[in-house]
Amino acid sequence: MLAICLLLGSGFSSLAVAHSAPMAPIAPAADAKDRARWQATAKKVTISRDQWGIPHVQGKSDADAVFGLLYAQAEDDFKRIELNYINALGRLAEVEGEVEIWRDLRMKLFIQPAQLKQQYAKSPAWLKQLMIAFADGLNYYLHTHPEVKPRLISHFEPWMALAFSEGSIGGDIESINLKDLEALYGDKPELLAQQEPVSLPEPRGSNGFAIAPSRTANGQAMLMINPHTSFYFRPEVHVMSGQGLNAYGAVTWGQFFVYQGFNQYNGWMHTSNAADVIDEFALNVTQKGDKYFYLYEGQLRPLKVVEQTLPFKAFNGMVNRKIKTYFSHHGPVVRSANGKWIAVQLMNEPTKALMQSYLRTKTRDYAGFAKVMELRANSSNNTVYADRDGNIAYFHGNFVPRRNPQLDWTKPVDGSLRSADWQGLHPVKEIIQIFNPATGWIQNTNNWPFSASGVGAESSSPRVQDFPRYMWSNGENARGLHAVKMLKDAKNLDLNGLIKLAYDSELTAFESLLPPLFKAYEAKPDPMLAEQIQALRSWDMRATLNSSATSLAIYWAQDLVLQHGGEAKHKNIPIVDYLPSVSAPALLAALKRASQRLQDDFGQWQTPWGEINRFQRLSGDTQATYDDNKPSWPVAFASGNWGSLAAFGMVGKQTTKRIYGDRGNSFVAAVSFGPRVQAKSILAGGNSGDPASPHFNDQGEMYSKGEFKDVLFYPEDIAKHTKRRYHPGQK
Repeated sequence: MLAICLLLGSGFSSLAVAHSAPMAPIAPAADAKDRARWQATAKKVTISRDQWGIPHVQGKSDADAVFGLLYAQAEDDFKRIELNYINALGRLAEVEGEVEIWRDLRMKLFIQPAQLKQQYAKSPAWLKQLMIAFADGLNYYLHTHPEVKPRLISHFEPWMALAFSEGSIGGDIESINLKDLEALYGDKPELLAQQEPVSLPEPRGSNGFAIAPSRTANGQAMLMINPHTSFYFRPEVHVMSGQGLNAYGAVTWGQFFVYQGFNQYNGWMHTSNAADVIDEFALNVTQKGDKYFYLYEGQLRPLKVVEQTLPFKAFNGMVNRKIKTYFSHHGPVVRSANGKWIAVQLMNEPTKALMQSYLRTKTRDYAGFAKVMELRANSSNNTVYADRDGNIAYFHGNFVPRRNPQLDWTKPVDGSLRSADWQGLHPVKEIIQIFNPATGWIQNTNNWPFSASGVGAESSSPRVQDFPRYMWSNGENARGLHAVKMLKDAKNLDLNGLIKLAYDSELTAFESLLPPLFKAYEAKPDPMLAEQIQALRSWDMRATLNSSATSLAIYWAQDLVLQHGGEAKHKNIPIVDYLPSVSAPALLAALKRASQRLQDDFGQWQTPWGEINRFQRLSGDTQATYDDNKPSWPVAFASGNWGSLAAFGMVGKQTTKRIYGDRGNSFVAAVSFGPRVQAKSILAGGNSGDPASPHFNDQGEMYSKGEFKDVLFYPEDIAKHTKRRYHPGQK
């Protein structure tokens, strides 16, 4: 065996000597055949823009509708579409420079154009038609808008849709740590690799609620669609065809399927953090000459070598960096730990994933939806479901590998043992799920599934002991506790009642966070904190615009995270769960610092939450900036970390005194399913990424207040509110 530090010292990468001058991408001139096809398709597509700028796209066939949908998306925000595919194809360094080569390498370990082209060639004919329409819609947009200058991708090809086949950018691939990847394949030793700072990031997840007819006012099943993503990550769309497509909801920029939404029969909401579906395998690696081998079942197997070419933009042109990467039969090697290389295995089924993502939007009932789930190609999501037959359901994950239950899959397992290999997939009937629970409701907030339909004696939730430990990855969270509290007594709900429930202002985490603080103060009273303690004792733990106690509590908790998050990580305890155990002096010291920060930034620690917590949209840039001196709206809801069901948090580096949300509630919809679908929705900011558009921020104030608009789903309603009706290509 060679010490891993020596392996690192041998160097995996090199720079190509050739340079080329940077050039702006030039769209290839469309030939007459392409133009004729695009124009013929455009005549079969109608886009109706309503008063909110939402596109209602109607096509003769599904492919026609996809063509129109991509064209309409490009009208609203082409730069986000292009950026998504630049990222998905591992080409970000070509526009951002060498700093992004490790992100590109991570993508290229799983996504290669040659492989995607082969999979495209083998795809069913109906899927090929949709992928062709996807590319045609974008290329026709570029053809008819020569003033739009792409950063890199000037021509889209059908196979590219397979690079981005489910609704989350990067999906499972993003679980691979970039610093660890750089430490292994880069030029610096493992011990010198930068460590990620310990923090409590805004949850990358969502809320999904399904309500049975027994708890609704109209006797119809209802669905709450509440993804928590970065703002402007998905627009609101409606896409229809003469072949039965009629889907409304949120579509990730550049995709041709509604990711979270509904049709006239049923609705689907995806929440993140599903089953444990990504595993690491520790490899005993030996070097012989210039080759590497790993131990498997007592024998040495050669590691597969793949040289990756990574172009990046430099000051003097484009430069290619070549990096040798290594693969075991489990998957690519992505880091080193304790003298071993770590290989990762995850789902890589782009064709099936794209099929499943699209087909579920055309299902008509639970049986059809469950059949689509049998493709088992949704690896990063749970699914909350409701339909017009009155059914509600929940699937905890979908792609779930069958594994040895005796092993601890929360850590790297021994990659030298056959008994650690994946053993196929669990059929859907074996995964954790719920169908029409007696409680009459289902919730998931990226928490574990064992409170999804209640806790205690009246629970209809799955039982922990009935499933292998690897079928879930997260425990309970503050939003889950909050959701159970709200749903267990809910009855006679209508759409407005469901929205009110989903925006309940309680910050449940402080039920456990505050008592230790009060106890610490009682044991050693500090006159300098008397007013603050009294304010927190009197606080109802609700986030409201006029509450200064809300501000104090959140700033105090944020300070505790900053000071003690590392301890929690070291002990492998969720940070919010760890904070109540912090020492009494530390709890009081954090309150002093929080008070001082509020005093310094706002003139007094008694600053109302609405003065601090704001919604602002100044530009269409993907990396938003904020300004305390420019207009913004106050927002009552808060970070999901503290139990706010309506989540609103700041992920970007704060350069302002105020907090400006950039992640949390984005597209939100409440839907009631019956003979006629009723729905209300709201979108962060607006549907357009162009600051000059009236639909850039026309929903901003409503969003900040939690006020919803009526969804226009039926032709007669759309017609009453249509502001512009046109075919793609018309000015």
